[in-house]
Amino acid sequence: MGYITDLTVEQQENLGALREKVPAAMEGFSAFMGGVEKPGALDNKTKELIALALAVKAQCTWCIAIHAKKCLALGATPEEMIESAMVAALMGGGPALMYVKLVQDAIKEFG
Repeated sequence: MGYITDLTVEQQENLGALREKVPAAMEGFSAFMGGVEKPGALDNKTKELIALALAVKAQCTWCIAIHAKKCLALGATPEEMIESAMVAALMGGGPALMYVKLVQDAIKEFG
């Protein structure tokens, strides 16, 4: 496994532990997430590209790994993913720009 894959495994383990410790909170969050992720005016790929950009802006390493993997699974191109990440960098400045590297790594590892 690579670094990005390790992040997704680590995140799943963390969420599993939280489900045991605070099941009601995690059930509520999961229900909310499921509702937001359903296609509506935006399709799933577009929503995941937005989530990827927000992950870069938030500088969340785990979120970048998760949403990059989902983007690729939904048919997003590397170009769409990098462009989304660059919009986040525009809004987040230099620190966000540094996190575009993780998007590139995820494309290499998962693509």
